[in-house]
Amino acid sequence: MTLPTTITPTRLGAKLDAAAAAIEPRLIAWRRDFHQHPELGNRETRTAGIVAEHLRGLGFDEVRTGVAHTGVVGLLKGALPGPVVALRADMDALPVTEEVDLPFASKARSTWNGEAVGTMHACGHDCHTAILMAVAEVLAGLRSELRGSVKFIFQPAEEMPPQGENGGAKMMIEEGALQNPVPQAIFGLHVTSRQNAGFLGYRSGPTMASSDRFSITVQGRQTHGAAPWLGVDPIVTSAQVVLGLQTVVSRGLDISREPAVLTVGMIKGGVRENIIPDSVEMRGTIRTFDEAMRDEVHERVTTLAEAVARGSRAGCKVCIEKNYPVTVNDPQLTALMLPTLQRVAGGDQQVHNVPKVTGSEDFSYFQRLVPGLFFFVGVTPPGQDPAKAASNHSPRFAVDESALVLGLRSLLHLSCDFLEGGG
Repeated sequence: MTLPTTITPTRLGAKLDAAAAAIEPRLIAWRRDFHQHPELGNRETRTAGIVAEHLRGLGFDEVRTGVAHTGVVGLLKGALPGPVVALRADMDALPVTEEVDLPFASKARSTWNGEAVGTMHACGHDCHTAILMAVAEVLAGLRSELRGSVKFIFQPAEEMPPQGENGGAKMMIEEGALQNPVPQAIFGLHVTSRQNAGFLGYRSGPTMASSDRFSITVQGRQTHGAAPWLGVDPIVTSAQVVLGLQTVVSRGLDISREPAVLTVGMIKGGVRENIIPDSVEMRGTIRTFDEAMRDEVHERVTTLAEAVARGSRAGCKVCIEKNYPVTVNDPQLTALMLPTLQRVAGGDQQVHNVPKVTGSEDFSYFQRLVPGLFFFVGVTPPGQDPAKAASNHSPRFAVDESALVLGLRSLLHLSCDFLEGGG
């Protein structure tokens, strides 16, 4: 897909900034409403309803609902000819019980994979949804001067759908979210506590890791704990497997080329102290930034676990499920749009080239089909050390709402700069 060679600041810049300042109170009110009423993946019915009603009220040319269960796709056509740009916001919350003392704190309870859980926007998707709603209103108000078209993608289940269900960006693409019309570029943002409010972060090329999950079941033979020689101990074998897995990255990969992470996050086996159980199950996550290294880790995990188990006379079953690909910011698009981010933030000192992030994002699926730029908006209050702030996914994750208007202005200017330059 051909990108423009240069980008010129939009002629609508002053109007965009004035409209962003005017809508900021409503942006914050939307965010607080979504925060107080969080919904888990594939269950964002209230959120999606508010979004769809908003887009229809703005006179959008097309509003599709029920995309990938609860997703919403809106199309706004400008009055002037030009290319198509897409903007994406994720809408889902997490199964986390909020511990932040706010008048609009979440008290919601939901069911996740059969378990009753607290529910919280612990990753900031409430901010993303509210920001994109504000972008929609500002651009709809300027459509008589707008070039090209803007496709708005409000996505469910970025945090993974419940077990046994499909969802998220991959399913939205399968159901035509990037078709009719096809965008020439796509932009997305994510709020982060790793930066202070007023700062933006970006990275060219591989930016966020792929995400894969694995399960390993070690099959032994149950016996009395006082007579282990009469059985095969899957607990001792599993301990050896866990220790062996630590060498997959530390001794098996060239981490000077790309980093990788392998974590065993769950291990379960046995019901009583004097019974050696039949089996032990462990589960974990694999994060990589290169597809070849990703496949290599998968092969090494399988080979090592099976070999260790075989050496202990135990059986072993390894299952590895690929989840999200590497989030790769298109280098040409990133270079084109970096001056826009620097201008909006108030200078290059306010825009940081951030390290690779070992978290993952299914925005990566969109980037596999369309050149994309995914960037970060700091939300830790000025003067507070971001390294000490509660991280995304924490029950104490908090947002300095003064940061939201910068996210709004960033998407507005990125969109209009691209539409002006891409024609």
